Amino acid sequence: MAHIAVIGAGTWGTGLARLLCDNGHTVRMWCPFEEEAENLSRTHIQPNLPGIILPDALTFTSDMEDALCDKDLIVMAVASPFTRRTAMKMVPYVKPGQRIVTVTKGIEESTLMTQAEILEELLPGAVIGALSGPTHAEEVIIGLPTTIISASYDREMAEYVQSIFMSPVFRVYTSPDVLGVELGGSLKNVIALAAGMADGMGYGDNVKAALITRGIHEIARLAIKMGAKKETLQGLSGIGDLIVTCASMHSRNRRAGILIGQGKTMEEAMKEVGQTVEGVYSAKAALALAERYNVELPITEIVNRVLFEGKDLREGVHELMLRDRKTENILDYPDLPESWK
Repeated sequence: MAHIAVIGAGTWGTGLARLLCDNGHTVRMWCPFEEEAENLSRTHIQPNLPGIILPDALTFTSDMEDALCDKDLIVMAVASPFTRRTAMKMVPYVKPGQRIVTVTKGIEESTLMTQAEILEELLPGAVIGALSGPTHAEEVIIGLPTTIISASYDREMAEYVQSIFMSPVFRVYTSPDVLGVELGGSLKNVIALAAGMADGMGYGDNVKAALITRGIHEIARLAIKMGAKKETLQGLSGIGDLIVTCASMHSRNRRAGILIGQGKTMEEAMKEVGQTVEGVYSAKAALALAERYNVELPITEIVNRVLFEGKDLREGVHELMLRDRKTENILDYPDLPESWK
């Protein structure tokens, strides 16, 4: 049995907290507001997960020192725009060697850093990992089978997180490619916004398949240029996470995209979804990374123009369809015919 702190009381942190309790661990969840902690302690119901009664063993606090004291593992589950400020609150209470795993997906717009990179910068004595993959809190919290990746540059850390989370309904694989796992989990949210926009406009399955396929091509192109491994983007935290986020109504990014496709503004869509839409915060960062590494991301570029410049969606689709003619993929083509070289 491990003593675990979950930092953040959103749906994903709550889903994982329940899983960890079911696995026999002692779990204390930190909430940013005292009133939120009191309500959860009293009702054991997360408002965005109606009908789910949380275990009595799960406890709540808004006191950071209380949350972090003597914990074997800290699970960082705040929304990506709040990672830095929350980590700064943690600094006085994180001891050297403390294990911390981030389960948040997103790139910080101002620095272009991933979640693990932010934690490594602010908490240099800690051992950092990332947990990411095709997962929805709404399914994890009711025990539906799920697979995920535990990534860390420290193999012992990756395997420790694997052992803590592994269960008959939650299968955990390990990976040393932290960057690839985090980029796959972050950049897919931008593509999911595009997929939702297409759904909102009434486009069909052909467009969805094209966005998923060309979307993973964009993600991999950038991630590999940054140093990630191709195999990671072909796995659960790459194509797997992209598929589930583009196809499921549990996806906040897809739902926001649908609303934008139906004519709502970005602000109206985010308000209606009612939770953090990570893709909106990662879109500008993705485009900035593309410029830094000289990589072309046409879908990401159109999403940015729609979100932040008032670009007409149908014009955007028209531009994507009429881009310069290209061959799909011949870089690894065996025995390439002479006329194609």
